[in-house]
Amino acid sequence: MSARSRLILPGNTAAMKLKEGDRAPDFTSVDQNGKTVSLKDFKGKKVVVYFYPEDDTPTCTKEACNLRDNFSLLKKKGIVVLGISPDTEKKHKKFEAKYSLPFTLVADPEREILNKYGVWGMKKFMGREFLGTHRTSFLINEKGKIDHIIEKVVSGNHTAQILETWGL
Repeated sequence: MSARSRLILPGNTAAMKLKEGDRAPDFTSVDQNGKTVSLKDFKGKKVVVYFYPEDDTPTCTKEACNLRDNFSLLKKKGIVVLGISPDTEKKHKKFEAKYSLPFTLVADPEREILNKYGVWGMKKFMGREFLGTHRTSFLINEKGKIDHIIEKVVSGNHTAQILETWGL
């Protein structure tokens, strides 16, 4: 299986890989503060839904801090940032506090959202294969459609990738 293969799990609504122009699958979960968050709450806004493997790991921290450091610019452009990983609300809260993250972190320990978006699957690292989250960002427009999918995220330059991809 290739490093970018997707594992289709029972109940996975993303049996077909999502593509640009598709309606973004709605989801509801809790954020780092225990508040309920649904994608539909952001209708009428540009939303970056970025999926990452795990809080407080080097590459995930680099990505989150890049978004943090450029958050005011993203906000000025009318962009909402939602980070999603399989971590719990409690772990997200520690990550947010440690790095002063100003955006919403959505907990998905059951991997329901990750499966809907097709970002949970087989990965390969240092010769071993395992199930994990594929670092992927979905740029969702004001109408709830996927404008762009960034599969090759550059963690230290992710904000620039988002703005360039969206032409902002």
